[in-house]
Amino acid sequence: MIPSRLSMLTRPINKERGVCFFCSQCNRGCQVYADFSAGTCLLHPAMKKGKVDLYTNSMVRKVTTDETGKATGVSFIHKMDMKEYKLKARAVVLGASACESARIMMNSKSKSHPNGIGGDSGILGRYLHDSTGADRAAIMPDMINRERYNEDGVGGLHMYTPWWLDNKKLDFARGYHIEYWGGMGQPAYGSGGGMDSLRKYIKDEFGNPSQNGGYGEGLKKDIRKVYGSTLGMSGRGESVPMYDNYCEIDPNTVDKYGIPVLRFHYKWTDQEIKQAKHMQDTFEEILTNAGAILLGEKPGADTLYGLAAPGRIIHEVGTTRMGNDPKTSVLNSNSQAHDCKNLFVVDAGPFVSQADKNPTWTILALSWRTSDFIISELNKKNI
Repeated sequence: MIPSRLSMLTRPINKERGVCFFCSQCNRGCQVYADFSAGTCLLHPAMKKGKVDLYTNSMVRKVTTDETGKATGVSFIHKMDMKEYKLKARAVVLGASACESARIMMNSKSKSHPNGIGGDSGILGRYLHDSTGADRAAIMPDMINRERYNEDGVGGLHMYTPWWLDNKKLDFARGYHIEYWGGMGQPAYGSGGGMDSLRKYIKDEFGNPSQNGGYGEGLKKDIRKVYGSTLGMSGRGESVPMYDNYCEIDPNTVDKYGIPVLRFHYKWTDQEIKQAKHMQDTFEEILTNAGAILLGEKPGADTLYGLAAPGRIIHEVGTTRMGNDPKTSVLNSNSQAHDCKNLFVVDAGPFVSQADKNPTWTILALSWRTSDFIISELNKKNI
């Protein structure tokens, strides 16, 4: 187990951003800008330079092109007046997320791009894949009615186990990491599990199961006792990119802005299902040997061992995959469209695969490389 690496400041670096003071409110948006987000760390500095026009409430419909197939800008629907507008540009950069950027490209049909920009290869929208995910919860009897103190720390993940095994000795490809959760965060009803299922673990002074009701003073007493004793493990793994896992434009459905939406075709393979089984076996072994009591039935084959539905872990990648061959990829190694030299994609769409890690930092690294390339090509007047 290692401490999880989180993107937040522990010492000042400038006047605009503060330092984390461990309020554990990261999900609400950091009020002192101590954590990383594109809005505070990238957009604000760019706006201060005075060379950025920010169009809010704007839903991009498509990339516009000229008769040669070159991108000329974008058209978008303004969410307030529902009217369509156009912006002109020397270069167009899409970073709308893997599936949304693919949707924009698919909807960008013209005489030069009858199948949408990047659509002639037949790869646009293909090789869509998400991280695998499975979980298990437990209650630690020795931690019932324990001492109360503020142990929130920073928001987000605290502890982390990277992949530790050799796949050559296993029956599935790829690996996964383990995330741990629990502690004394804000309690919800049941504090991690329904009180009906947890109450049998709460004993009175005579060692008998709690007879308190599910409301009022009795409920409060039970929650106070069990609060902080529930914990769990979550596996997040790498899946195998598959040509047959893809998104495409739904010919019969549009969104509220009149833009055709995506429909999805996605199935887990035996590799991911076996990986989920391994997760559940590992969770059970660790939690049980630690003295915990597992909550609920162990997920079996009928539920794919608790494997989360595709898209649930929200790490979608691969829809505009990069490669050297225009016949088998949408973008080149600089995230530049093979069939439209002034169009770039800088989200997770260019990924040909991903490890079990979150894709954000790889997105940023590729975006940086693409940005340097765009500047170089503009200076050379190639775009």
